[in-house]
Amino acid sequence: MAERLLTGGPIQAWWTKLTGHIPPGQFVRYLLVGLWNTLFGYGTFALLTAVLNPIVPHSYMWASLLSSLLNITVAYLGYKWFVFKTKGNYLHEWLRCVAVYSTGIILTLIALPILVLVIRRNTHFFVQAPYIAGAILTAVVVFYSFFGHKHFSFRTPS
Repeated sequence: MAERLLTGGPIQAWWTKLTGHIPPGQFVRYLLVGLWNTLFGYGTFALLTAVLNPIVPHSYMWASLLSSLLNITVAYLGYKWFVFKTKGNYLHEWLRCVAVYSTGIILTLIALPILVLVIRRNTHFFVQAPYIAGAILTAVVVFYSFFGHKHFSFRTPS
């Protein structure tokens, strides 16, 4: 029974429907570039939080904003060159990439202080709360962005 679910059954049908419009290897390349972007992005967020913390109140908010701006450009180049492999249109695609990520930035800027507060009030991770919240929100943005980039930033005319 379980074998039928996985091979030729509803799970395989669902997976085929979900991934059928993605060229072979594209999602794997996206995950690899996304892994790099996640590590780089979270690393710059953590570094800026640590650097700004002694001198700027709510440093994690500024760190999130500043690291997001840098990370958009790094992510854009990885997606353009290795995932979607588009030619030309650098400014046009970069602006679309900024638009996709801007929604993620807005979501993060709204959710980050709420999540930090929830973590601080409900756990013993008071000092670590901005880092934990940043990691959670980074994961959300990675998954959200694939479809935004595929269908908007790097969309190729049919």
